[in-house]
Amino acid sequence: MTDILNDIVAHKRKELLEMKQRLPYKELLALVERKIDNAPIISMRQALLDSPTGIIAEFKRKSPSKGWINKEASAEVVPMKYQQNGATAISILTDSHFFGGDDAFITMARESGVSAPVLYKNFVIDEYQLLQARLCGASAVLLIAADLSKNECKTLLNKAHQLQLDVLLEMHGEEELHYAELEPDMFGINNRNLGSFVTDVQNSFRLAEKLPKGACWVSESGISTPLTVKQLREVGYRGFLIGEQFMKTPDPGLALKRFIQQLL
Repeated sequence: MTDILNDIVAHKRKELLEMKQRLPYKELLALVERKIDNAPIISMRQALLDSPTGIIAEFKRKSPSKGWINKEASAEVVPMKYQQNGATAISILTDSHFFGGDDAFITMARESGVSAPVLYKNFVIDEYQLLQARLCGASAVLLIAADLSKNECKTLLNKAHQLQLDVLLEMHGEEELHYAELEPDMFGINNRNLGSFVTDVQNSFRLAEKLPKGACWVSESGISTPLTVKQLREVGYRGFLIGEQFMKTPDPGLALKRFIQQLL
């Protein structure tokens, strides 16, 4: 079986080489430093802990396993509708090749009026991408244990914090839980195996007892019913990343509204 994650990371390394040629690191850093002076960040972690629902609604047009989910969805429309219909935070896919995303989608969402915390959802393997996240208007970044050595993850986490970005650290199996020692802002459990893309929401329940107590836990992928969210909240989760469930509908914002109505 092809390991999709390896393919994605290999392609990401090639992308980064091209990006750095177009816009060198020092030039990107200068742009970010100017932005930091006038762009306060809203904590995604705190928003989740304060929320009665904790829904992180995801803007996701495509996936490697399912192809196009909603090719015509607009970053100028859907994220704002998510906010208007009760999303605690918004996740925006920015990987272009595999997920049909773009950094510009976060900028577009902000310009449309989105003020909620926004998660930069990508396969972050280099500090350069953290600068990209900060520049386009993200509030938090995703770091994936399966992509990074523990030392690499620690370095990126510290750099993200220097840029005033919260970190959602994603783990999938028990063998990755030692990354939790890095004390990210949010501890994510991905119910989707990033090698095979097979999804099992029971993964979050299985690993719950092994996560740090009192921390902000996020369950990612495969959540399709309000009942599952309620059950996950009962065992300690405070964030619930949901994308395809909303994006596969004609009106993702309305789908979110109906989901939350059943949740409260």
